[in-house]
Amino acid sequence: MRERPGSTVCEHCGAGASDAGDSGVPDSVAAPRRRDRDEEGRARSARPRDGLGRPLPYGSPGVARQPEGVPRTPAQSLTEAQRLLDDGMPFHAHEVLEDAWKAAPEAERELWRGLAQLAVGLTHAARGNAVGGTSLLDRGAAAIAPYADASPYGIDIAGLMTWARELTGRLAGSGAVPAAETAPRLRTTGEATENRPSGDEV
Repeated sequence: MRERPGSTVCEHCGAGASDAGDSGVPDSVAAPRRRDRDEEGRARSARPRDGLGRPLPYGSPGVARQPEGVPRTPAQSLTEAQRLLDDGMPFHAHEVLEDAWKAAPEAERELWRGLAQLAVGLTHAARGNAVGGTSLLDRGAAAIAPYADASPYGIDIAGLMTWARELTGRLAGSGAVPAAETAPRLRTTGEATENRPSGDEV
């Protein structure tokens, strides 16, 4: 989840960033560390992460982050996000969908933002955070709901809304869910059309 400097909320999908301070060392004891930056000088944590995007101590082996700003067609974004979901890495799928959100035309922005929120909701659910998972699943389902009639790119809007509702029901009073086994199907068919829907279809 990518945050603005000083913010605890992802600037793109609105997910809360609960990763800070996970090193196990109290902030009052830990030595001050310079803010990590990417190649362009933007603030971006260089801490390794596990398969669910949880930060690990510096120097630990982790799962490679998704590169930011990769140009993909909508179909390519959906295929890559589905692969990551199927592999039990919804946090990484969220990063792919977030890139699609940033590149999307205005009429589709809430669609991609909602898909990213669903992936973050599954991330929280798989981490055992029922409250965060429920919140993001509800927000994601609400964001994609207006696209139900058009189902752009073969996205299974109705199926995803049902999946989110059923998963939030499972989260009440339960622990973590298995990410890969709980992952949704993003599309109704194996291939999505490359044709971008017109503004009056969404």
